Amino acid sequence: MTLQVVNSPFDEKQTEILNQVLPTLTDAQKNWLAGYLAASQAATKQDTPLEKTSVKVKTRTVTILYGSETGNSQSLAEKVSQQLKTIDRTVTISSMDDYKPKKLKEAEDLLIITATHGEGDPPDNAILFHEFLHSRKAPKLEKVQYSVLSLGDESYEHFCQTGKDFDKRLEELGATRIHPRIDCDVDYEELAEEWIDGVCQFLQKESSADTNQEIVTTSPVEQPIYSKSNPFSAEVLDNIKLSGKGSTKETRHIEISLDSSNLQYEPGDCLAIYPKNDPNLVKEIIEKLGWNPEQTIPINKQGEIRSIQEALTSIFEITRLTKGLLEKAANFFNNDHLSQLIKNTDELKRYLEGRDWLDLLTDYPPENLEPSSIMQILRKIPARQYSISSSHQANPDEVHLTVATVRYHTHGRDRCGVCTGEIADRIKPGDLLNVYVHKNPNFKFPFDEETPVIMIGPGTGVAPFRGYIEEREELELKGKTWLFFGDQHFRSDFLYQVDWQNWLKKGYLNKMDVAFSRDSNEKVYVQHRMLEKAQELYEWIEAGAHIYVCGDEKRMAKDVHETLHMIISQEGKLDEQATKDFVNKLKAEKRYQRDVY
Repeated sequence: MTLQVVNSPFDEKQTEILNQVLPTLTDAQKNWLAGYLAASQAATKQDTPLEKTSVKVKTRTVTILYGSETGNSQSLAEKVSQQLKTIDRTVTISSMDDYKPKKLKEAEDLLIITATHGEGDPPDNAILFHEFLHSRKAPKLEKVQYSVLSLGDESYEHFCQTGKDFDKRLEELGATRIHPRIDCDVDYEELAEEWIDGVCQFLQKESSADTNQEIVTTSPVEQPIYSKSNPFSAEVLDNIKLSGKGSTKETRHIEISLDSSNLQYEPGDCLAIYPKNDPNLVKEIIEKLGWNPEQTIPINKQGEIRSIQEALTSIFEITRLTKGLLEKAANFFNNDHLSQLIKNTDELKRYLEGRDWLDLLTDYPPENLEPSSIMQILRKIPARQYSISSSHQANPDEVHLTVATVRYHTHGRDRCGVCTGEIADRIKPGDLLNVYVHKNPNFKFPFDEETPVIMIGPGTGVAPFRGYIEEREELELKGKTWLFFGDQHFRSDFLYQVDWQNWLKKGYLNKMDVAFSRDSNEKVYVQHRMLEKAQELYEWIEAGAHIYVCGDEKRMAKDVHETLHMIISQEGKLDEQATKDFVNKLKAEKRYQRDVY
């Protein structure tokens, strides 16, 4: 869009200069300039004294409860809290595991923000509250007003199930819904903002009707320059293959520059990367549809346009099919066979497994599909999050990742992970990746020499523990630290072996037990090493140890969790219920934390 004097606040000379400069800027330069201007404006507003008038009045208390696995729900809860405080509402905010369920009957305006984990399960810090609410102990809530914001991933069968559970159960208990539940996919910002605005408008009107309170003018909260909506274009410094000769895996160590980004992180946090789709896959899709790759199309409701090539490469997800996507596609494809597939639940579920947009176009060809319809069918490419494997204290201008490349063959084609494939096959030192730091408040480590720490992380799950021990070394903290690491082969898959040996020698890592499953006739995993050291592990736990687990949820984390129960029951001589209570107490005290995927 060309700037004109009539459509902008600039004079003729300024307009001419801007029209000369803007077309020459790269995406990275535009991102930098946008962040710079936003930061400057925020700083100016903060320097300006603001008048503040408020009248203390009695209003209904707003209780905000969040269930969060990775921190998104918590961030949104804090955002709602800040907005409500600007209209002088009394707000209490809490994670569900820190909230005493018996207080629920005293709640007035209740806002629930929750993620859904795995196959429709509540996040770890929402399990006990979810169980209470669905038990006979749950109180009647006729005086409570509520609304639910649900976060999820449409690619899972039980999309946003936890939010749906809470919404339905609160209604069953007699509470009054003040705003419809909104279910958000991974690209949740717009829908979440819609929910927040709707809830805040209702509560503001309610306040105005009940009182004569005045709106309080407050200074804006300064936002980070680089974030999910404004990622930093970071230079890749190094891309090293960690797995050795003979390994059946491909694990890479990536070092990325954060110089000039002002991004900071702590052990346990993640780096999120916006990947680009495989150019060969994009080319095949465009050829299959007979489109002109240079033709421009809208990519959002705001009217932004991109070429078809760029949209399918950088904007839209084309490697994963969901039920929702096929339902949308059926409205545009004019293909009777696709419409029939959607009606057959079992067949549809089987078809979705392992297929992508190219498969759909091949198996159910659309009739005269318009390029502009892409925006209404495909969702945006979600950022991929990876546990950070470095210390910001030790590497203030860098961030390191440990990434396992995903490759597989299915439905007649070789395929790979969107982000891991890009990193392994197309990213070289000097290339740029769009990134932001994702805080993980539910995976935080102690930094003292008195608290014992047990870390369980096979494969790339060892990443956050490398960052943690590296930070302890930087802070010169020793003490009791114990790592359980496992992989397939000692020779080819012992990730960061030299680092661990150095830290053991220096005393920053106190103990290490390893399990290499393919080096013996009988497969040995980390949970087997835990059982071998059951007595000592229990002694560490009794002495106040914090336990951290990182890695695959469906197999490793599940097995480790069962093994932990077994050890506590066996060594503590506890029955099943007492063991469960013991583990729940560890969770409540933040002494048992998991980062699983």
